[in-house]
Amino acid sequence: MDLTPNDASPAGDLIKDSSMSGFMADVIKPSMQVPVLVDFWAPWCGPCKTLGPALERIVQAQGGKVRLVKVNIDEPENQPLAQQLRIQSIPAVYAFYKGQPVDGFVGALPESQLKQFVQGLMGGKQLAADPIETLLEEAKAALEQGDYEAAADGFEALLQQDPAHVQAAAGLARALVAFSQLDEARQVLDSLPADKQTNAEVQAARSAIAVAEEAANASGELGKFEAAVAANPADHQARFDLATALLGANRREEAAEALLEIFRRDRKWNDEAARKQLVKLFEAWGPTDQLTIDTRRRLSTLMFA
Repeated sequence: MDLTPNDASPAGDLIKDSSMSGFMADVIKPSMQVPVLVDFWAPWCGPCKTLGPALERIVQAQGGKVRLVKVNIDEPENQPLAQQLRIQSIPAVYAFYKGQPVDGFVGALPESQLKQFVQGLMGGKQLAADPIETLLEEAKAALEQGDYEAAADGFEALLQQDPAHVQAAAGLARALVAFSQLDEARQVLDSLPADKQTNAEVQAARSAIAVAEEAANASGELGKFEAAVAANPADHQARFDLATALLGANRREEAAEALLEIFRRDRKWNDEAARKQLVKLFEAWGPTDQLTIDTRRRLSTLMFA
């Protein structure tokens, strides 16, 4: 169903809180011009805290082509409205157009599905780009290309807009690691709220800091460990230390090779220390890094040989 209006609504009042008494003015009347999403939520609802901000980002990016109204069903005044619309669980989102509910869903959908939902309301037309998402993608691309200064600038700009932006904090930490600013990288991650600390990207950034710190401490003894391994190829500890020193010299491929060699010779040495270190490196380098992909494949081959 194409609900796209002839003219977008004004940019003001795109997102607002409302109630049963304001439903006509905030939802029904504006829906005569543009689709209006109504997000039924409550303060105790965990998934609501994820869904709400995602909906807000999508709606703000559309510049008035769709609106969002938030209704707290914990407020006694709003409970009759929830009963009238037969809302049995939250978060629940209804889309109104021309004064009538035309679509909806229950639960915290992933942002990609939310975009598809809103795009459907707009007749399948391409959504306007979210400037925050665009900035994030540009910063990530700069990081992957090794342009750490541009990446750091982009992630810092994002954090100025949203200090709790997990991906921006993790990205900035990685950029700072590239500049050997490990304490600063740690401070960026520590500044995130407690409930963000277990995020996978934050944990990966912390692994990158740990690996860089270990490598920096060992880099000055590279020659010593090379000599020890040459003298006794079965000295797994010397080879393990050599791998760490090689990382400090930015010789990643050789470091991975040394750890794979330990695993090939004795996979259970030191409680599988070589495999565990490789897993830490994969996390630090990221899943899309070509060396991660190649080394992970080689490790799997050894594990199942």
